[in-house]
Amino acid sequence: MVDKVLTANRLTDGVAVWLNAAGQWTTSLQEAIVARHAEAVDALEQIGKQSYADNKVVDVNVVEVKETNGVIWPLRLRERIRAEGPTMEYAANYRAADPEFIAV
Repeated sequence: MVDKVLTANRLTDGVAVWLNAAGQWTTSLQEAIVARHAEAVDALEQIGKQSYADNKVVDVNVVEVKETNGVIWPLRLRERIRAEGPTMEYAANYRAADPEFIAV
């Protein structure tokens, strides 16, 4: 089985967030809890459904990741961009994503 994390967008501002081990939504992918078996993925999905029902987040998804040397890497480019930010500088306080992190 491929490792997975739970991601969503915060309802208040649309920022990408990930569920951490404390059950909180964090803006850092590296703080996300990683599900390594089917039962853990099922638990993440249930938490996501409840967070959606509680109007905390929208667009809840379980996404595939791999962990290398303690760094969580989403397998899909879309998720790497969501984790790191935009691919170019476009506004104050928004830095461009690390090109090595989002490289295919």
